[in-house]
Amino acid sequence: MHWPSVRGRARADAGPLLLVAAVVTAVTLLAGAAPPLLRATADDAVRDAVRSAGQDAEIVSQSHWSYDDVEGGRGRVPTIADDVDYLRERAGDALDPGLRAALRPPVAVVTGPSLDVTDGSLLRTFRFMYLADDRGPHSATRVTWIAGVPPRSSAPASDPDFVLRPNSPPWPVQVGLSEADAAALKLGPGDRIPLKDKFRRVRDVRISGIFRATDSSDPTWRLAPGLLNPASSADGVGITRLGGLLSPESLPDARLAVDSGDLDRGIHFEPDADRIDADSARRIAATLVTLKAISAAATDQDETLQWQTQLDKVLSDVQTRVNAATAQASVLLVSVLAGTVLVLMLAAALLARRRAVALTAARQRGAGLTDLAVELLIESAAVALTAAALGLVLARLVAPGVSWGWAIPVVVAAAAAGPAYGVTLAARATRDKRQPANRSARRHLHRTALLRRAALEFAVVVAAAGAMVALHQRGILESVSEPAGALDAWKSQGDTAVLGASAPALGVLVGALVLVRLLPPALRLALRRALRSRHPMRVFGTAQAAATGARILPLLALVVCAALATFALTVGTTADRGLADAAWRTVGADARVDAGPSSGVDVPALARRIAAAPGVRQAVTAQVIEGARVTNGTGLLTPRFVIVDSGAYRRLLSTTPLPDTPALAGLAGRAAGDVPVLVRSADGSMRPGTRLALPREDMPAVPLTAVGEAPAIGDTGDTIVVDAAALTAAGIPVVPDTIWVTGPGAARAVSGIAAVDTVSRTDVLRERRTAPLTAGLLRLAWLTAAVLIALGLLSLALAAAASAPQRWQTLGRLRTLGLRLRDGRWVAAGELLPPVAVAAVAGPPLGVLLAVLTVNSLDLRLLVGWDGDPALAVPWWQAGVAAVVLLAAVAAVVAAETALRRRSGLNELLRVGG
Repeated sequence: MHWPSVRGRARADAGPLLLVAAVVTAVTLLAGAAPPLLRATADDAVRDAVRSAGQDAEIVSQSHWSYDDVEGGRGRVPTIADDVDYLRERAGDALDPGLRAALRPPVAVVTGPSLDVTDGSLLRTFRFMYLADDRGPHSATRVTWIAGVPPRSSAPASDPDFVLRPNSPPWPVQVGLSEADAAALKLGPGDRIPLKDKFRRVRDVRISGIFRATDSSDPTWRLAPGLLNPASSADGVGITRLGGLLSPESLPDARLAVDSGDLDRGIHFEPDADRIDADSARRIAATLVTLKAISAAATDQDETLQWQTQLDKVLSDVQTRVNAATAQASVLLVSVLAGTVLVLMLAAALLARRRAVALTAARQRGAGLTDLAVELLIESAAVALTAAALGLVLARLVAPGVSWGWAIPVVVAAAAAGPAYGVTLAARATRDKRQPANRSARRHLHRTALLRRAALEFAVVVAAAGAMVALHQRGILESVSEPAGALDAWKSQGDTAVLGASAPALGVLVGALVLVRLLPPALRLALRRALRSRHPMRVFGTAQAAATGARILPLLALVVCAALATFALTVGTTADRGLADAAWRTVGADARVDAGPSSGVDVPALARRIAAAPGVRQAVTAQVIEGARVTNGTGLLTPRFVIVDSGAYRRLLSTTPLPDTPALAGLAGRAAGDVPVLVRSADGSMRPGTRLALPREDMPAVPLTAVGEAPAIGDTGDTIVVDAAALTAAGIPVVPDTIWVTGPGAARAVSGIAAVDTVSRTDVLRERRTAPLTAGLLRLAWLTAAVLIALGLLSLALAAAASAPQRWQTLGRLRTLGLRLRDGRWVAAGELLPPVAVAAVAGPPLGVLLAVLTVNSLDLRLLVGWDGDPALAVPWWQAGVAAVVLLAAVAAVVAAETALRRRSGLNELLRVGG
């Protein structure tokens, strides 16, 4: 090794080396910061999913009561409230410490059976409930009694262990009513609520007092629907549930007042989202699966704790979305790495050309190829490792961690490309192998070189085909594509997932190789046509382009960067358009008004007032029942039940981007005694032609017939749409609780309305776009496109710099023959323009083609929150801007070269070359 040569070459070529260092630093920064940022985003996504899951994320522990049968009847147990507190402590102690640390204090809930209110008015049910947590029973700690007193014991003071004999009158139980429930029943303290159970037996429930919740927004009240306010359709379509609050004194009476086993008790644990992250989610889900598996073995009558929860499914679903986002980010990062490697190879080729004389001289002085390789490797490795270290340090400053795995391809390419090009150039310049004089021998060498190139290209084609097959068969996410258990979301991705992530980049590379094969013949054909022209500039420019058209690497880099940038833009635009479509589906219009049954709002009158507001096109009322009970002959279904004026709703759909549903026209009226409905089901349990039934208390079920497919309403997959007039004719009262509003003034018209909840489509879209995983991936898509466009411009600059000496030497000699400087610029532009034009014209369509072939396999539906893949959205104007930028860069490069070489003298031109 000759150390002065190493230092001298580094000083002489400091510019290209610094350029390589800058590229390595920038890409290492992106590759090193993206995975840690994605992991941090995954933590935020897990917490957001737990918060939004509501009661689905709760963990419920249930246990049967001990027998209260005694000789001669059923005994009253005064300590039943203490038993509930003990069960709450026992349930907390039974949980794994790691799981218990992620939960809030438990709440005990005791619920009575559903009793029918028999006052002869509306279809209403009643349940008495008991709530208690670590701060005591809610009847004493969470309410204020504005009339009457808290519920008291109904047993004689002298005999708290009273025994209820068979055939005795109904045992009385005292409850407290909220203001809203008392107003709905029109009853007060001391009154008796007219109730019957499912066997039409009268139950004695008396009102001790009227209460008001100290904090009605306390999430604990959600565990008792109907207790604070009447709950519409909580026990079936058209049925309103009311609730009565029990105290520790009246709880023993509540058990004695109903049949043994009709009083349910459960301990509810709400997860603390701030204590759960992506790492702990797997442990929590595994613990819950084990807990539920053990719980399933409990018998029906013992006091063993039985556990129910959907938290493991919530965590599994969000982990699936995290896996999908990670895989989609891998596709984008692979695209950046592909463009970066090609740019680094271009920079290495430029550096080798600049050092051609020095390397050849060193070789002629006796330097071995191994010595040159080691010297060049030391230099390039020092630059690559230093730049990568700087990039990782910067990544650590902007991200919560550093991932060095994605930086390895960049470092290897930067370290190996320079020595490989330099040694190859030196070997070719000093080899003593003569060109054979035999024509057949020369033909054999030429064919051998063609076969080697064809073998390399065939290997790329085979790899791309394998990646495409893997992507289409397995998907970008293996665990999403195959059925498996609850913990499958945390399964490690195999090699097929890695191969699938590289499918777009490999497909673009195959397309670029095809263009590389087609460009030289096209340039030769253009040259033959130009030779017939009378315009010398056209001849000179085409001749220069044909002479340099066989260079593979510049065209390859330009096309790959342009195509992959378009692919990234297409992925981002498709996801963003999918979010907009999902927002339309979730809200159902530009704005939606949800009025609860206790709001006291006249929904039809409110709809008429909103419809008269400026900027409102339509306001359609409907009743939307979540989890309605419907039978299909084989089991019970709980779809979303939408009761709406079918004609008005169809007119509303025609003014929105939501797909029109002509089948809505067939809902009006009744056919053969059945009510026609539209159905939509994710699992196929409901399809057109299916006969359904809507059960009713003490009345025949309403027969339903599916006559078509329902439009997508909301985020649930199971939906039934029925015409309001047809259902009213069948004997089901319709109470509108939803208003869909369309028009540019919809959001303004529904804002500020008291006692209702309003949802704006723009707010939903903004919320989803700013969701952790969605926002992170969209930013990465736009950043990927910007980086690839910058790499494409750098590729053009490097390719122009590599061919600049020879190009301007030729142009300089032409200038000595009378070529003007302005004409020389046109000739230079003609030489540089063909590969750039090919990249600008063919690159975007190639990227769109790869998006068409792969975007449905990227599971973008998991990102946008839809049950189907979003429709492909092509950003033609953005791709057009990128193409114009590439073409404009040619003029900038020619102008820069002209400014640098316009002072070249005739003596310099005559001394250069032979």
